Amino acid sequence: MVLAISSWFENAHPVWQALVAGCFTWGVTAAGAALVFFTQSINRRLLDAMLGFAAGVMTAASFWSLLAPSIAIAEARPEPAWLPALVGFLAGGAALWIIDRTLPHLHPDMPLEEAEGPKTGWERSVLLVSAITIHNVPEGLAVGVAFGGVVSGLPSASVGAAVALAVGIGLQNFPEGIAVAMPLRGDGMSRGKSFFYGQLSAVVEPLAAVIGAAAVVYAAPILPYALSFAAGAMIYVVVEELIPESQRAGRVDWSTLWFMVGFSVMMVLDVALG
Repeated sequence: MVLAISSWFENAHPVWQALVAGCFTWGVTAAGAALVFFTQSINRRLLDAMLGFAAGVMTAASFWSLLAPSIAIAEARPEPAWLPALVGFLAGGAALWIIDRTLPHLHPDMPLEEAEGPKTGWERSVLLVSAITIHNVPEGLAVGVAFGGVVSGLPSASVGAAVALAVGIGLQNFPEGIAVAMPLRGDGMSRGKSFFYGQLSAVVEPLAAVIGAAAVVYAAPILPYALSFAAGAMIYVVVEELIPESQRAGRVDWSTLWFMVGFSVMMVLDVALG
């Protein structure tokens, strides 16, 4: 049964592969949010470690799974090899900056009055989901373009490398589910609703993965730009959200240590599976 599923996955169209991988990353977010059924809070030291780990995973994935393949693909093209990586990377960061400025959202563990973006009457739960959803879009796109990139035929853009990226994104999605569900439960929301909103933030990942895969499969020339775009968007999330959140309680050395662990795990996954 397992072998049959594995064989189907390896031979499936990249868009279908991206959809399955996107559903996996969504599922891991839901698993993190499901902790709300067993406890009302989580140790802050543990959460800082998980957030630092997530930041390390995303940083490593941005290079090993996205920027490096982007440069490798561009080397076989007439334009300078660094151009797609530079343009896409900066465009990805700029896109997230614009979204951050235009969509109301609230980072976990922050008071309602510190919500970012335009002023709004949205409830705390909606603002929390909005914040994590913004940051899940580039993760879904990254998974999608990684699977779509397999059409390039390059060793650095293989199914194994795309699977490694999906696994890495999944690992770092676990604390994201916790980061939404636990504060809502702490505010008095029911366990069921807290879980619902916690997993809701990652619903966009399968959709973004499919869009990313379809875009690069059916418009192959944009592949190196799409890979680096996803990398830039993810690095923006790491620097703007994950690292500050992991250090909010003052445990800078602790979260930095786990950043190093996360980076190492993602690097090993990419090299071993890719």
